[in-house]
Amino acid sequence: MGESKVQNKGKLRNGYTTGTCAAIAAKASARMLFTKNIIEKEKIITPKGIEVCAKIYHADIKYKMVSCGVKKDAGDDPDVTNGVMVYAKVELLDSTEILIDGGIGIGRVTKPGLQQKIGEAAINKVPRQMIENEVTKVFSDFGYEGGAKVIISIPEGVDIAQKTFNPRLGIEGGISVLGTSGIVEPMSEQALIDTIFVEMKVKKANGADYLIVTPGNYGTDFIKEYMKLDLEQAVKCSNFIGEAIDFAMELNLKGILLVGHAGKFIKLAAGIMNTHSKQADGRMDIITANAALEGAPVMILKKLMACVSTDEAMEILKEMGIMERTMQRITDRIEYYVAQRARGELQTGVVFFSNIHGILGKTSQADWLLRRF
Repeated sequence: MGESKVQNKGKLRNGYTTGTCAAIAAKASARMLFTKNIIEKEKIITPKGIEVCAKIYHADIKYKMVSCGVKKDAGDDPDVTNGVMVYAKVELLDSTEILIDGGIGIGRVTKPGLQQKIGEAAINKVPRQMIENEVTKVFSDFGYEGGAKVIISIPEGVDIAQKTFNPRLGIEGGISVLGTSGIVEPMSEQALIDTIFVEMKVKKANGADYLIVTPGNYGTDFIKEYMKLDLEQAVKCSNFIGEAIDFAMELNLKGILLVGHAGKFIKLAAGIMNTHSKQADGRMDIITANAALEGAPVMILKKLMACVSTDEAMEILKEMGIMERTMQRITDRIEYYVAQRARGELQTGVVFFSNIHGILGKTSQADWLLRRF
């Protein structure tokens, strides 16, 4: 593939990871150590088997040290690191080791549960291996049998880190050098799902047996302001409720308390475990069906089905005097489907709320779990 372009089979353009950038920059720096000539481009084969060729920037050649940079291209993925410069400085050592460390903008691990030990640079296993492999190949080509120190830096990473999950994961001072395939696939949900798992894993490694799981800011604000709970034990799961339950079981947690806005969590009453609107809606169908079971007349059911928001539907139910009973039916169905997903391996509780009406439903184990926090 040409510079900065990785084509996929669809309309969106793939990009390449910070790990790929670091490996290309390290390879180029290692090569210039021996040729003493500035090179304009360098290429590698990513773990996915795709060749990436990138332009080399800011080459600085010294006697036993060379540094250069590669500009990150995330393709059509909305990646906060798109366009940043990833630098690699390679310095020859008297030893035979290839030592890889992080410089400015690369985070340091401060909590257990990640791939690196506490105090190490947040450069993941696959990028480390890519960097070492590329530098070793160049050394072999030039007959050099000694070692080197490779420092990866992303100066903009200090500011970018505040826009990522890193501070919550215990990675301080910068961002992580990531990537398992070397390629960024645009709009990948998998990257977000992987991040959720890592955050839960870190919480577990730091001693948490019970976690609060919430889709996003509505939930965290409600937990903090109205439930008065410590957000230290809270994890955001976006729309991936089912995956969060699965991860809790995989990590052998004892229990999770799901807290979310009715606009998302009412969907759980139909067994919908991915609450994104593109996957399924069904909110009004669920509310209407349960209101019907509470005796609401057809005229009211038609009004409910025509509602745009759950709060609008709550007002109709409240006027009818059946809001609490309808919500209890929905709560019971939510409890059934969440427990079914957990397969008896995990204690689960659910609290769902409205910004106008407050808590609308609590499953039977919710209060017991609340006391754990």
